Amino acid sequence: MDENTSIQKQVLEMAKQSGVIRVRDVIARGIHPEYLRRLCKKGFLVRIGRGMYMATDFDVSSEHSMVESCKRVPQGIICLLSALRFHEIGTQNPHEVWMALPLKARRPKDSYPPLHIVRFSGPAFTEGVEKHRIEGVIAQVYNPAKTVADCFKYRNKIGLDVVLEALKDCLQRNKATIDELWNYAKICRVTKVMKPYMEALV
Repeated sequence: MDENTSIQKQVLEMAKQSGVIRVRDVIARGIHPEYLRRLCKKGFLVRIGRGMYMATDFDVSSEHSMVESCKRVPQGIICLLSALRFHEIGTQNPHEVWMALPLKARRPKDSYPPLHIVRFSGPAFTEGVEKHRIEGVIAQVYNPAKTVADCFKYRNKIGLDVVLEALKDCLQRNKATIDELWNYAKICRVTKVMKPYMEALV
């Protein structure tokens, strides 16, 4: 095996292990970024964003997508449909990673995986955050009760059927208590909207 083939194999192995490989990753190993372009040309890698590549045969799980998003936007918090997916509430499997950012935070550019950014402020942003270690990365995710309350707040964007499925599933599977849901309903200012649906389920 010649040196070029050996280096390309090394780069491809890096991509398969981490899912996404960046130009700075190969430079840190003393490898010229040209090898990334060569592997793209041969069909082994695909460019997915600015300075970011992925192996064409890499199976991207929903959790891995979330990990990559948290690495790229560490101040972001996984929310809404992605948080439902993480907590195994309902049946949503979004192709984007839903992430909350503060009102004035800069929106990330050329993000992979694709992000659906929503803006929260005050307690609606800071309350109900859990920290989970996934693939060695700390991911911030809103807890189940906060997620359901957020879904009611964004019901016009995600659909009331999705919201009601989440509420019902959350209660039936004991992911959150009525008191917890009511607490976050107040924080998210959706008590009037949530109250009749919660009363119908208890």
